[in-house]
Amino acid sequence: MQFPFRVITLVVTLAAIVAGGTVFFRWAEGWSWLDSYFFTVVTLSTVGYGNLVPATALGKIGTTVFIFVGLGVFAVTIQQFGMFAMRKREEHTEWLVARFQEPDETANTDDDPSEREPSPASRRH
Repeated sequence: MQFPFRVITLVVTLAAIVAGGTVFFRWAEGWSWLDSYFFTVVTLSTVGYGNLVPATALGKIGTTVFIFVGLGVFAVTIQQFGMFAMRKREEHTEWLVARFQEPDETANTDDDPSEREPSPASRRH
């Protein structure tokens, strides 16, 4: 699977889970759209401030299902972004190592002075 397709799929899935959670908590708990969204994101990211708590049985059951489903997708999304960053860093490191390795030919193409024949000026001495 190509990396960009995987990332797009994960981001779309994560957005769908956040949207679904927001709609569910708005319906099940009667919270405002903002509170429902906030609770969804805080729960999904495992921050859990505790200022919003489901009061209904449906809200509590829905929250546990949401945590199991959403947390897995959230973790995989974060892992994929980490892998992307790590891969880019490795590529950059390999590029740097290749750039600074010893070249096949040196820039100095002069002969070794010890192997040269003495010049006429040096023979006079």
